Amino acid sequence: MESPPLVPPSAKLGWLDALRGIAALVVVFDHSSYTFMADFRRELMPQFNTSRYGITVFFLVSGYIIPASLERRGCVRTFWIGRIFRVYPLWAVVVTVILAAHLLGVAELRDFGGQSAVTVVVAHATMLQELLGTPNLLLVLWTLSYEMSFYLLVVALFTVRLHRQSAAITVTLAVFSAASVTAGAVLPASALSGLVGTGPLIACASIVMGLAICCASSGSPVLRGFGGVLGGVPALVLVLFNGTVPLWEGLVILAVMFLGTAVHRAEKGQSTWCRTAAAAVLVVGCAVGSAYGSGTDFARRGWIVAFLLALLTFAVGLASRRRRVPPMLTGLGTISYSVYLVHPVLLAVIDGTVGRRRQDSLVLEVAFFAALLPVCLLTHRWVEAPSQAWGRRVAGRVELPRAGR
Repeated sequence: MESPPLVPPSAKLGWLDALRGIAALVVVFDHSSYTFMADFRRELMPQFNTSRYGITVFFLVSGYIIPASLERRGCVRTFWIGRIFRVYPLWAVVVTVILAAHLLGVAELRDFGGQSAVTVVVAHATMLQELLGTPNLLLVLWTLSYEMSFYLLVVALFTVRLHRQSAAITVTLAVFSAASVTAGAVLPASALSGLVGTGPLIACASIVMGLAICCASSGSPVLRGFGGVLGGVPALVLVLFNGTVPLWEGLVILAVMFLGTAVHRAEKGQSTWCRTAAAAVLVVGCAVGSAYGSGTDFARRGWIVAFLLALLTFAVGLASRRRRVPPMLTGLGTISYSVYLVHPVLLAVIDGTVGRRRQDSLVLEVAFFAALLPVCLLTHRWVEAPSQAWGRRVAGRVELPRAGR
């Protein structure tokens, strides 16, 4: 039998692109099925939660790649520059388009519960709006809040030199998830916002976040450590006590991300595969046990099946990492961020003009994908790619000497 073809160095992360592409398509189906295949969706969701499947794959990939990106650079400042130029430009374009569509009367915005425009803008600018008690301008933006909190936690661990304890961290988070369910710990959605007020919490969090990033990007080791902790601790607090998902699920989300990091550590020889496998088994056990034991009103089977299939998908991708990945899948992965952010805008316009279908239509579902992907190719070419190039140039000019390892 012939051995599998080796992946060339330039394509060694193609399996991650493939996973991102698959996850993005599943999330698009999840949201577009509201409009085009509502009956099928109602039958499917109790058995398989497509949204949770897609975002869990995304979180695993982020956990694998984000800490590696920081440690490869060895510089917090260039890490934040890279993240800002990677995430914000397309986000700004999408937000502008949905606001314009609303003003033109072809799309509706969510109700912000009487929050002022300034409060909503500041909360979204931090990308922590989901964790600051502010409804998301677009539903998909909630996952970016967890991504941003993960960035802050990763930087915190890096600056205090605990970044290689990924397996221990993911186990701790998973155990606390199960313990919270066992103890019956149930918090209302956005509990901190209800306690101190949404406005004050947003103001405090935005100031702390800005100060934390500036200090963590400093050339001083003392300021770097202070900035890292200043950003990481509030990020963890917000995930635990001010999310809209149950406490146990917020902990599982963080555990999944750090599990992705633990896999990267094992692959690079910074940890053992046995330790990582043990951590993965514990995460699965705690997550499934938490879902079964929680008293929340949701389709447990659909969540559990989606969670397990997401981990299996990541495992298959990891096992196939030395094989050549079909260009179509890597291409989808390349534009996956555009696919993720652009599709809800198109759906909002469709819902605001034509309206949702009363009967399922697979033809319209397929047609939506056919219309979406070319648009995403354009947004990647004209927004994402140039902004990332600018980010690399800026980072190259301000990069600090490697430190913090």
